[in-house]
Amino acid sequence: MGFIDHVKRFLDDKFSIKDLGVLRYFLGLEVARSPRDIVISERKYVLDILIEVGVLGSRLSAFPVEQNHQLTKPSSDLLVDGSSYQRLIGHLLYLTVSHPDITYGVNILSRFVHAPTQAHMDSARLILRYLKTSPGQGLYFSADDTLKHNTKLRPSVIAVRKCSKVASSNYQPGV
Repeated sequence: MGFIDHVKRFLDDKFSIKDLGVLRYFLGLEVARSPRDIVISERKYVLDILIEVGVLGSRLSAFPVEQNHQLTKPSSDLLVDGSSYQRLIGHLLYLTVSHPDITYGVNILSRFVHAPTQAHMDSARLILRYLKTSPGQGLYFSADDTLKHNTKLRPSVIAVRKCSKVASSNYQPGV
């Protein structure tokens, strides 16, 4: 009996647990495993956010932030409903787990959650348009213990397709 099986049996004796099998989804993270590697992505979560914010049909962006774009402290053009901006920034902060390439832009935008302006919301939407270019991007963990950020991972990759089984052409939120 392996170590994992021993731990499961011990925990079951103490707490009455149930083995749920191979991990596929956990807190919005999609996990695809093979004997050689593990791929973690948040494809469904990204698509849900794009639909919620209404940018699924918008054009793509090659970069998450505009070059030399200066966001300043709030002036008189504050958003009427800042809660939508705060919610969006919360979503984006969670996405930095599997999308480290958006971390800089999200951290800059998170400085303005107390009083966001339309310019801040536009910059957050730019990050969403960037995420739309590759919603299945994720983290790749090889069996040889080297950590690599997989920037070329697309939803058509077999590992992610097996994990999500959701095609972007017929994607429906909550299904």
